[in-house]
Amino acid sequence: MAFVHVNGIELHYTIDGNQGPWITLSHSLACNLSSWDDQVDLLKDRFRVLRFDTRGHGQSSAPPGPYTLEQMAEDVDGLFRHLGITQTHWMGISMGGMIGQTYTLAHPGVFLSLILADSTSRRPPQAASMWGERIHIAQTEGMQGLLESTLTRWFTPEFRAKNPDVMARIGNGILETPVNGFCGCCEAISKIDLLDRLHEIKCPSLIMVGEHDHGTPPEMSRLMHENISGSEFVIIPNAAHIASIEQAAFFNAEISRFLFKRDKAL
Repeated sequence: MAFVHVNGIELHYTIDGNQGPWITLSHSLACNLSSWDDQVDLLKDRFRVLRFDTRGHGQSSAPPGPYTLEQMAEDVDGLFRHLGITQTHWMGISMGGMIGQTYTLAHPGVFLSLILADSTSRRPPQAASMWGERIHIAQTEGMQGLLESTLTRWFTPEFRAKNPDVMARIGNGILETPVNGFCGCCEAISKIDLLDRLHEIKCPSLIMVGEHDHGTPPEMSRLMHENISGSEFVIIPNAAHIASIEQAAFFNAEISRFLFKRDKAL
């Protein structure tokens, strides 16, 4: 583990693997870099895998918000500059996908490829009030007030029932998320509006979504796919919002197929 001072905060990051191209993994709201453990085991022998705790999460700083997606993208740019990264693959889930879109539109040419999982590029009109309600709960009840509803959105009932240990681990991550960080990031992601610019993205792109994802439904991912030229689109069966954990084997098979064909030498 390591820390770097960028964009006015301390950003916590880890690197796994020591050969091959870079790949950067960006987690969901109310998670931290450990949520990618299943993918790191797959990727670390072929890539240098960079993970970081987004501003307001994990061991990174959690200053008072609101935050913006542009600000979080510049956090990433500072991290890349610190590590001397000029090109990297990017894989982001939910909020991590939104940060990735924002970054590549501001810094075209850096991403070798883009994987967007259970994410969106535009919120519906009622999103501001919905996120406002969640901010209010966090500020008045703490993260405990959001625990059950979040797990219900993130995973199917069947998965939750069969995997109490996973629910406990993910639940602890939710509870440990600083209220400042949660609220600051809610402000940022509630305002995303990038759909009309997605045609500017030129790198190879894979868009995936759980078939039962109600937070960022499949139709949102389909719109992204339709607006990113040449992108691939995959619906992940029997998965809700955090498909990288709920259907890790299927998720990993798809990212392997997509990434490993980018470079036959991998």
